[in-house]
Amino acid sequence: MIIKPLVRSNMCLNAHPFGCAKDVERQINYILSKKKQKKISEQKPKIVVVLGCSTGYGLASRIAAAFEYDATTIGVSFERPGTETKSGTPGWYNNMAFDKAAKEKGLKSITFNMDAFSDEARVQVIKQLQEMGVQADLIIYSLASPVRTDPETGVFYRSVLKPIGENFSGNTIDIISSKFSAIHVEPANQEEIDNTVKVMGGEDWERWITQMQKANVLASGCKTVAYSYIGPSLSHAIYRDGTIGEAKKHLEKTAKHLNSFMKENVAGEAYVSINKGLVTRSSAVIPIMPFYISILYKVMKRNGSHEGCIEQCERLFSDRLYTGGSVPVDENGLIRLDEFEMDPEVQKEVAETILKISEENLNEMSDFKGFLHDFYIIHGFDVEGVDYSAEVDRLDQL
Repeated sequence: MIIKPLVRSNMCLNAHPFGCAKDVERQINYILSKKKQKKISEQKPKIVVVLGCSTGYGLASRIAAAFEYDATTIGVSFERPGTETKSGTPGWYNNMAFDKAAKEKGLKSITFNMDAFSDEARVQVIKQLQEMGVQADLIIYSLASPVRTDPETGVFYRSVLKPIGENFSGNTIDIISSKFSAIHVEPANQEEIDNTVKVMGGEDWERWITQMQKANVLASGCKTVAYSYIGPSLSHAIYRDGTIGEAKKHLEKTAKHLNSFMKENVAGEAYVSINKGLVTRSSAVIPIMPFYISILYKVMKRNGSHEGCIEQCERLFSDRLYTGGSVPVDENGLIRLDEFEMDPEVQKEVAETILKISEENLNEMSDFKGFLHDFYIIHGFDVEGVDYSAEVDRLDQL
């Protein structure tokens, strides 16, 4: 069968297995090239657990840990497997490609296809570490699910993307037609705010760390890092000052509690890393973000400061977490990997450009083609070196 992208309402509903595998290979090759260029610190990760390991920053973190630092990695993600005739999720193919590449390099990797919010997943990871006779020295928390079931109460929570306090109106771009459309979103009520914090805040991250510490599977000096985003002021009404922002603020507050907990119990550390805005499966449907990211890409590519997930994660490990010294943070204790994005001159140009953009000048004023390229790559399409006219025999294997 010939596999083509199925896009509806700025969401891609399928994935190309060989494209996903090829992009994993690209990221691995980038890390291997960096490994040749850099002197690896003696202070490096050896046993790494990545929660949300299958796409984006989680996948890139796992690749960096394994292929630059030769770490054993345990990954957890909840993906829909492919069948012989039906596509799995991109993360399903990414995980298979990662495990295959790790095995070929003699690196140990274990991947659990489980709901990382569940206590069952925690039990399996803890059991795996105990059976291996090792303790984890880095826990990456990169979960981005819209729903969560509280393991204690069994209550199901769903997050929402809404403003707080007042209505929000903004434009978005249709991926297929490149047409602009207006979106109006009413403010969230308190229950929706609370539910979003329950799903995307720090509660689950803290549960992972405390249960792992109780089971004695955290190494002395263990670090844990969760990922977050702040972004520009023009997106704050729908993001940072909205329901998602409340969850992110809770995550950042949790990091402070966890940092004290880690120091006291394992002489460890807990951080939130504020990463760069990139094309993800969720950012494509957030009002304003397709415009913002498309313009940001053009500005940053022109000045040579553009990075994707793999570049960000390589820099997180080599320039922040494992320098041989203390981890550099800002005045709020946050790791800032968004410093190139938030450069005042970059933000000034983006803010001025977004006021001038239209359907007629979209490709001239922005890098919307780059946005589309990254959108398709996430799902295994538009990847260099893949013959998309070739028949795919079945969709449950690579």
